[in-house]
Amino acid sequence: MRRRPARRSRPSGGVLPGWLALGLVVLGGVASAAQGLVNAELGERVGNPTIGAVVNNLGGCLLIGVGLLLARPVRAALAGLRHAGLPWWAYLGGLGGAVIVVVASYVVPVLGVALFTIAQVAGSSFGGLAVDRTGLAPTGRLALTPARVTGALLGIGAVALAQTGRPLGELAVAPVLLAVAGGIAVAGQAALNGRVGAAVGGAAATVVNFAVGTPAILAVAALAGAFGNLAGLSWPAQPYLYLGGLCGVAIVAALLVGVRSVGVLRTGLALVAGQLAGALLLDAVVPTGPGPSLPVLAGAVLTLVAVLVAGIGRRARPEPVVPAEPVEPDGRLVG
Repeated sequence: MRRRPARRSRPSGGVLPGWLALGLVVLGGVASAAQGLVNAELGERVGNPTIGAVVNNLGGCLLIGVGLLLARPVRAALAGLRHAGLPWWAYLGGLGGAVIVVVASYVVPVLGVALFTIAQVAGSSFGGLAVDRTGLAPTGRLALTPARVTGALLGIGAVALAQTGRPLGELAVAPVLLAVAGGIAVAGQAALNGRVGAAVGGAAATVVNFAVGTPAILAVAALAGAFGNLAGLSWPAQPYLYLGGLCGVAIVAALLVGVRSVGVLRTGLALVAGQLAGALLLDAVVPTGPGPSLPVLAGAVLTLVAVLVAGIGRRARPEPVVPAEPVEPDGRLVG
């Protein structure tokens, strides 16, 4: 019997072109810069940074809850989690988000924003290399090439350049290591959320992220005694200070799109580029900001270069060939 020609399987849906995915991640980075600004101001006015982190995540959960009520496809996707066949640890990406929010609440006052950002990017860049190499993300294994290592190093250098002229704070080994660990946690968060998103869709993966991360933040806040004087807190009236949750949802969604399309490392670098660009914009438009900063602009440009360098030599993997009908090991059609 003649062998029938094999046909190729169609690539899975939801994967955007690399340039479009990176653009969305850059916008997510801008949202991250805005989130940091409003959360910092809210924490300062309330007098408790941990409470600020709790409000941030509860706001994200509220938005997601409204989305679940309005979007039947998302509810159907969540029901599909039972048949996704993912290991239990694939659903723990939200813990990475909880780690970085909590770490930032305690480490930033010690190190300052500049040194914290440098240490976090160091962790997320090399964490991205690790998860890409091990195949933790839905893009599969990506080789540890010189270009990808150079891209990670350029990303770190870009953040250092963006902080030129700003005080780095007093060096403390333990807080620096915590910030690096927080960056690694962010890389793991992006990879695991991307894996869930590839199985059930990005919207459902965002729900899982907040459903896992919010209880963790609440538990940490409770252990830290943050809920002991809620009645005595002075809550500011400005609505924009409570938009951190909205920014958080946008960041998670952008990371899901980026990881699935271009991998964890390039997604992380594009996120940093957006963070730097957002910081430059906020510095220029916020009345209390320091004004336009040439080092931050230079750092944003260098990080975009890092994204391009990290992608040098990356080739799309061939699609798997799926036979039209079952075949014997020697290639003959069964029956």
